[in-house]
Amino acid sequence: MLITGYVCVEYSDLTVEFMFVCEELKNSCNHHRFLLSGADVVTTATYQASIPGFIRHMDVSSESARELLMSGVQLAKDSVRRFVSDGRPTEQRRPLVAGSVGPYGAFLHNGSEYTGAYAEEMSVEDLKVWHRSQVECLAAAGADLIAFETIPSLKEASALVELLREFPNSKAWLSFSCKDGRCISDGSPFTDAVQIANRSTQLVAVGVNCCCPAFVEPLLDYAGSLLSPDMSWVVYPNSGEEWDTQQGWLKSGKTSASIAELCNTWMNQGASLIGGCCRVSPAHIAEIRRQLRGSDASRASALQLD
Repeated sequence: MLITGYVCVEYSDLTVEFMFVCEELKNSCNHHRFLLSGADVVTTATYQASIPGFIRHMDVSSESARELLMSGVQLAKDSVRRFVSDGRPTEQRRPLVAGSVGPYGAFLHNGSEYTGAYAEEMSVEDLKVWHRSQVECLAAAGADLIAFETIPSLKEASALVELLREFPNSKAWLSFSCKDGRCISDGSPFTDAVQIANRSTQLVAVGVNCCCPAFVEPLLDYAGSLLSPDMSWVVYPNSGEEWDTQQGWLKSGKTSASIAELCNTWMNQGASLIGGCCRVSPAHIAEIRRQLRGSDASRASALQLD
């Protein structure tokens, strides 16, 4: 399966919520472009969206904030309907919409989704309270599944696994931001992260996103023996560049191989959901599709949502 992720890196408290409506309209067009390039799953542009953020920065009511959050799902579903009505390729199943839920650190706009430091000052219950309204809105709006993504800490992962039980009709994947080929962003072993995912019967996949492509193979090797037989790997790293809080996107020296060049290796390691996160374009997705064409692991039928 090919997925596309929309992970925005913004550091102004005002930017994300204030620009949400315009960005959603733009992302509706982007969704369609990714679908035309062969994506089986598109994620909603709700990674940094939150009801408290809308209320604070857009001066709207709680109900209006909920409607805004839910609109992210509706716009993505509209793109899927348009794609299907236009006549999708016969070998491609109906695409799915994954409702994106980013970490609490994404709301802070300080890059802490790549450290998880805030989790030290929060309880599991605190994190569940924060995420509950997001999951509730995305599920109510009809997202095919929930994408818990760029999660930097074990504590937040535990909170999300517990919270998911409150929505028994929802399926999800859980993906972590990682600092290297063995550890997630808070420094915990990726093996521990996978074991937390194994506690859930509603997770269809666990894995990594928003990381260097070179980290993926060693991470999957490191935790491969722990992956539940009821789950698959989900991997959607960045294009290969690195984010620097002072200088922006910089060319990485860690890998010269692209996602498309590495995706067959990940497939052979058991990945059924493969795609891209930051700086990944429709052209990248099209190349991944070409690389995986004909492979069972590239088909959305590998994802069991029933």
